[in-house]
Amino acid sequence: MRVISGNNKGKKLFAPKDMSVRPTSDKIKEAIFNMLGYIDEDSVVLDLFAGTGNVGIEFLCRGAKQCHFTDISHKSISFVKKNIALCKLEDKSMVYINDYEKAINYFTRCNVKFDYIFADAPYHLNCAQKVIDLVLNNEILNKNGTLIIECEKTEKMFEYGIPSVLEYKEKIYGITKIGIIKFSEE
Repeated sequence: MRVISGNNKGKKLFAPKDMSVRPTSDKIKEAIFNMLGYIDEDSVVLDLFAGTGNVGIEFLCRGAKQCHFTDISHKSISFVKKNIALCKLEDKSMVYINDYEKAINYFTRCNVKFDYIFADAPYHLNCAQKVIDLVLNNEILNKNGTLIIECEKTEKMFEYGIPSVLEYKEKIYGITKIGIIKFSEE
């Protein structure tokens, strides 16, 4: 697992030796950023279920202004902090230990909005649709923002149809589904 592009390109990041965390693979991370294209330098990012922080760090290395990392696991948060320090990104990073629902509620109360939200929950939680609903209902995604969901390919999203206010694209890579959600142009 490494930084793919930007000012820390090629830097190998810390990850647990066991399977307690499933970091987003370099192949999938590269596919995500190819789908997103240019990352604006004023972008504020949320890396929900941060794990090792590797996707949020990639956003920062590609020019994002700030990234908020959140995870419920103390072990994961320790890897996030080590990787942020390794890449010298402390001044652009905020780290929280919290579950995803409490984190989203916290950002709502503090009126924090994001340009990009990346959510890669442990696959067994099967919570992609719940994350989408929480993000949209709590209005923590800017109107020009993008929500990126990584989940198991069998997990259902928008089972009852995609609301007309949203644009949705998905790609499948092996057992992984990537969903890109944006508000439709008005």
